[in-house]
Parts: sequence; C-alpha cells; structure tokens
Amino acid sequence: MALPKEPRQKMINLMYLVLTALLALNVSSEILNAFKTVNGSLSKSNSTLDLSSKDVYNSFADALGKPESREKATLLKPKADSIAAISKTFDTYIDGLKQQVLKEAGLDPATGIYKEDDLEAATRLMDTKGEGKNLFAGIQKYVTDISRILGPEYLRKAFPTGMPVGLDSSMDAKTWTTKYFHMVPSVASITMLSKFQNDVKNTENQAVKQLLSEIGKVVVKFDKTDVLVGQSSNYVMPGQEITVTAGIGAYSSAAAPSISIGGSNVPVVDGKGTYKFAANGAGPHKLAVTINYKDQDGQPQTKTQDIEYTVGTPGGAAVMLDKMNVFYIGVDNPVTIGSPTGWDKTDVSMNGGTLSGSGSSRTVRVSGGTTATITVSPDGKPTTFNFRVKRIPNPVFKVADGKPRMPAVTFKNQQFCRADLENFDFDLKFSVVSATVYFSGAGFLNNVAQTSITGNSLAPLATFMSRCGPGSVITFDNVKVSGPDGPRSIDGISIALY
Repeated sequence: MALPKEPRQKMINLMYLVLTALLALNVSSEILNAFKTVNGSLSKSNSTLDLSSKDVYNSFADALGKPESREKATLLKPKADSIAAISKTFDTYIDGLKQQVLKEAGLDPATGIYKEDDLEAATRLMDTKGEGKNLFAGIQKYVTDISRILGPEYLRKAFPTGMPVGLDSSMDAKTWTTKYFHMVPSVASITMLSKFQNDVKNTENQAVKQLLSEIGKVVVKFDKTDVLVGQSSNYVMPGQEITVTAGIGAYSSAAAPSISIGGSNVPVVDGKGTYKFAANGAGPHKLAVTINYKDQDGQPQTKTQDIEYTVGTPGGAAVMLDKMNVFYIGVDNPVTIGSPTGWDKTDVSMNGGTLSGSGSSRTVRVSGGTTATITVSPDGKPTTFNFRVKRIPNPVFKVADGKPRMPAVTFKNQQFCRADLENFDFDLKFSVVSATVYFSGAGFLNNVAQTSITGNSLAPLATFMSRCGPGSVITFDNVKVSGPDGPRSIDGISIALY
C-alpha cells in the first residue's frame, strides 16, 4: 500500500499503523479508545473525500455544458462514472462487513452497544466464514478495474507512487486475513474496514481528479467548511513525540486560517498548522485546538476541538514507584502498577515484602533484606521487576534551627528538641526517646554538668538552661530516637552560645 500524497491522509494512515502495532500488547481500554478515535477520524475523512469527489463529478457536468470542453468531457465522463459506480459498490460491500462484525460482537440494535474487545467476532466472520478471502479478492478486482478504466497513461499520472488501495504481493488471502483480522478486537476490525473504505474513496478521488484535469482547468468551488484535527498517535509512551495537525476542510486561501494548539500559535502552511510536543505523565490527556477562519461569505468563524491521547507505561506491564526508586523498611511504599490486558487478566505477586491494594494502586511493605521483586503476569506472561530495600535514613537532631552556634537568649527560650528527616520524600516523623546532656563553659566553669532527657521536652534541663549565657556549650550525646521502623541511635550535637 502506497502512502497518499495528501498530508491529512498520511497522518490517518500513520495513526492506523501505530495502533495496529499496539495490538501486539493485547487489548487495554486505552487502545480500544484509541481505535474508536481513529475510526472517528477516518469517518470524517471519508465524508470530506465524498464531498470532494462530488464537486469533481459536478465539474464534469459543467464541462459538458461548455463548448470548449464538451468534446473532452464527453470522452472522459464515462470513465469517471464507471469509477464512481464500482467505488460505491465496493464501499457498500465493506460497510456491510462492518455490520456483520457488529452482529458477531453481540450488537444491541436498541442501544448500539457491542463487545468492543471481542477477539473472536472478526476471526469468525473473516476467517472461519471466509469473508476475509472475499474481501481480499474484492480489493484485487477493484485495483484491476480502476487500472483498466484509467488505462496506462492516466493511471501513471493519477498514482505516480501507487494506488492508496492495494495488497502486499507477498501475501495470499489466508495470510492477509490472519494479519488484519485474526484475534483482533471487534472495534479494531471495524477501524481497519473503515481504513479500507478510506483507501477506496481516496483512490476514487485521485482517479477522477486526474480525469478532470485532462479536460482543462475547471474551478471547483466548495460549499461547506469544517475544521479537521488529527494527531500522529492516540497512544504513546513517555517521551515519545506527538504531532498534531489542524486545518480546514475544502481549503481556500481566502479562508485565511489562524491556528492555536495547546495554547500556542502555530504557523499555517496550505491551510494547516502542525504542532509537535513530547508526551509525558501517564494516563489520558486532552489538548485544545482553536481555528479562526473566514467562511465563503467572508464572515469570521471560530471553532475549538479537543484531541485526546493516552500516555502509556513502558513495556506494557510496568511498575512505577510513586516516591523513589527504592522500597523503605517499615513504611507504606505506594506504587502504581500498569498492565496492558486489564486487571481481570493480570496477576501480581511479590517476594521480599507484602503487597496490598488492588488495580493499579498498590502499597508495598518490607521489613528487612536488601532486595525485593514484584512479578506482573498479564495473560499469564510474567515480567519481574527488581527493587532495592533500604532502611529509612537517620534523622538529624535539632534544637531551634539546628545550627551549632546560637544566641544564648534563643537557646534559653527553647522548650523542645526534635529529630528531622532532611531531603526525604516520605512524610515521616521521628520522636526523641532519650539523650545525655552536658553543660560546660560559661556558667559551668568549676565542672561539667551532666543530666538527661527522656523525650522531646527540654523541661528537665530548665535549671541548667537558666545558668547558660554567652560562652556556654551544650552537648547532646547518646541520642536515641524512635521512627516507623523502630528505635535507633543517631548523632548528637554541640551548641556554642554567643
């Protein structure tokens, strides 16, 4: 299949190819939503192509009514009519296949609801019942018929790089059917059928435009305008680039569009603007696209449309630490676990600790050791993730601002000491259990005074603190604290007063 010349068609085909590749990761709700979005883009593109082809056929009628173009139009219009007829017939046939897929997937006619993730529906219809073989043969016949109607000269001009619709010559009908429809979700098979319809309509449009150009320059006027917005992919991994293209359908230079994507103004070339950015932040996202333009009557118009995309987790199944790349002993370590198949088909287990919670939000607890592992098994295919286990770092013993030099009046006004965790992402508290305190220097020149505390309160030191002044030195030693993982000893501090 050759890529079309039009940037919009290139974009849609690239979106289709990306999503087809993602099927290898099994089916997740994000991918199902992405296929629905692409199918919507294909439907809009098909409508635009229908309008464009309709204008071409109307131009053939105009050419028949003009003496200077009647002779050439009389010769070429039957070719255009034949192309229109076989294209409509084939498009109707593909549309019928869509309805059969929906029926196989349990479509409720009253609500329009069907099993979007049904992996058997398309396989039954296209493989078991043989409709894939029929579609393969239909594409072959359509290519042959278009080639015959156009003839070598016009065919080469209309499709210098090949028809949009076509088949890989290395595949037979069975291999082709397996590639596109075997064990794919029903919503994906419908999107693929929409893609084949788009190829047919694009082929028809290019063919009849070439025939019209052979008659002579005929002005094709547009009677409707609408914004067209698409992105290179609806499902990406962190850091991957997304390209958003926005413009107006049935473009005329008089429309003079200005385009804003994600709040940024983008240059407009040939009626469309392109904006590239790197995806980040796992989960669904939206990006606003605003287009200002003039309609055919010269009246200013503004339309805003949101595009949606999802940032996945690397490698399908994934584990992301919400705090740091390590599990800490004695505390709740929150983690986010991703799976490409959904949680009804995913098992999660852990060695070296305990795992609680459900779905993507889990909590890990470890009590010791140096390593731990989490195993994620989507559809019975295990992937193991290894993590370090560490003890919570020691807190820092502090009085007031914790500095080793302090005004005497400041120290004498303190009522409590504390143990602070510095530069640590967890919101954890340590309490002082005990410490030995020594007073020396000014106020204690005859001998060093020794006492102790049994908590955060400095009240037991009141008598000694009252004797302190500039030149006094207070040393807190043998400091013991208690945290989430139990008691421990930490470094003390000496404070020189001035």
